[in-house]
Amino acid sequence: MAVLHHYPLSPSSRFIRLQCSEYGFDITLRTQVPWLRDDAFLALNPAGEVPVLEDESLGVVCGARVISEWLEEIVELNKLMPKNAGQRAEVRRLIDWFETKFMLEVSRPLIKERIIKRFVSGQPASSTIMRAALTNAQIHMNYIEWLSAQNPWLAGPDMTLADLVAASHLSVLDYFGDIDWGRFEEAKMWYMKLKSRPSFRPLLSDIVVGMPPSAHYSELDF
Repeated sequence: MAVLHHYPLSPSSRFIRLQCSEYGFDITLRTQVPWLRDDAFLALNPAGEVPVLEDESLGVVCGARVISEWLEEIVELNKLMPKNAGQRAEVRRLIDWFETKFMLEVSRPLIKERIIKRFVSGQPASSTIMRAALTNAQIHMNYIEWLSAQNPWLAGPDMTLADLVAASHLSVLDYFGDIDWGRFEEAKMWYMKLKSRPSFRPLLSDIVVGMPPSAHYSELDF
């Protein structure tokens, strides 16, 4: 069985966990704290980033987008990518949007301020950085609201990898109660569909010691 080196509140790790679950690809989770130096982990991925997929027969695959593409190549029924080339391009555009733009503007600064600072140095979060990241989150939420209003799923009529990656990032914000879902009804209905899937349930049980999730985090009807 393959081992996925991950961190529970890493959006990229969550993306791969969802994809593996949707495809029934069995993995064993191994928690890796990415901000702590671990020579054994660096031997697997010199970048020191999660997720990393390791398998005795398949080898080592590093990085969410690389792992995701690799999974699409090996599964027999890759139902999470459209057949049409133009639609596949849209899915990849949205994956890039969340794994690059959303990550840089929202996910990474919030994780650094809320989690890394607390456990590494004990320093309080910067209110300036937090405010900027949460302001960016509102802009992204408006875009997700618009996408959700156009089609049943973000990239079209069917659920795709774009939905999984977006939900993975939003789930971390939702863990901390950073989303005012009352302002985004279309996005809320879309997220509820993802949150209700069996693949999502393990994410809803993730808890960081000393940092409990928001009261509604694990509720399917919120």
